Amino acid sequence: MNAKRVIVGLSGGVDSAVAAHLLQQQGYTVEAVFMKNWEEDDRDGHCPAEQDLVEARAVAGRLDIPLRTVSFSSEYWDRVFEYFLAEYRAGRTPNPDILCNQEIKFRAFLDYALGLGADRIATGHYARVTGEPHARRLLKGLDPDKDQSYFLYRLDQRALNHTLFPLGELRKPEVRALAEREGLPNYARKDSTGICFIGERKFKTFLQRFIPAQPGDIVDTEGQVIGRHDGLMFHTIGQRQGLGIGGMAGGSNEPWYVCAKDIDNNRLVVAQGKHHPALFQSSLLASDMHWIAGMPPDIPLRCQAHIRYRQADQACEITVLNNGHCEVTFDVAQRAVAPGQAVVFYQGDICLGGGTIQA
Repeated sequence: MNAKRVIVGLSGGVDSAVAAHLLQQQGYTVEAVFMKNWEEDDRDGHCPAEQDLVEARAVAGRLDIPLRTVSFSSEYWDRVFEYFLAEYRAGRTPNPDILCNQEIKFRAFLDYALGLGADRIATGHYARVTGEPHARRLLKGLDPDKDQSYFLYRLDQRALNHTLFPLGELRKPEVRALAEREGLPNYARKDSTGICFIGERKFKTFLQRFIPAQPGDIVDTEGQVIGRHDGLMFHTIGQRQGLGIGGMAGGSNEPWYVCAKDIDNNRLVVAQGKHHPALFQSSLLASDMHWIAGMPPDIPLRCQAHIRYRQADQACEITVLNNGHCEVTFDVAQRAVAPGQAVVFYQGDICLGGGTIQA
């Protein structure tokens, strides 16, 4: 094969490190970029990017590849974080990783890499790409526990034409074993679970720095006040922990779960019992639809959907309403449908696209 120049987004984690190694083995000319997209402060003593960069440099040294550092912090703030805050202010629960992938990793980073003369970019995502140029298809990663196509549903044909996912055919244990065998210095490093580029912080404290909390009443499904919340933005549909109301009211010791947010009255609505009917709905409304093929499929469409990461396929039918929103009706009622989160559609392993849950 003619060696092509690929720039890998090296995060400091084991996945991107193994992705870079595999591309070397396949004959590519590999370089790396470390993206620092959040302006750190030390008010809480939390600077994850510093350790991430140390790890990325160690990996680049082991693989003998050049490493650049680049900041997309202004792009991240304008394109991702402002949206993140607006959604929380509106009482919804956004998924910033999805927008971060679209706007930063597969737009700003892609533009930067192509500007350097690269042919492709690559990341450590667990996903696959098939198909001819400009007719690419995004497929689930083969590891069902790590498939990340849910977070990639907003990629377009340009991004898929210029992206490699070397880990798409592997399972996570294989990746760690390969990293250890090849002497990669971060082979045992714990996976990150924090907000994209911001890291693993105390979320409540972090969010209060940007949005003033507005305490209010916690009510049951009959409207009876049974407690107080610190702010609707700290809660999401289906949440059990952190409500502070225990098994009180109704004479039952079953736990309480968030089932709705009454935005107009600043009230958090809760239901008792994991299987309370108020926690389930058989359909949802989504907006801001994105289709990977560049155009919507023929509607109505029978397919499968995920309303959260790592969810099993849920059979559904998609229809489009007059206002351009998408209505999704499920064969089986879904628990804890959270406005602001993504609904992502599949046909088998093929990711079709998705949208943002509105209701």
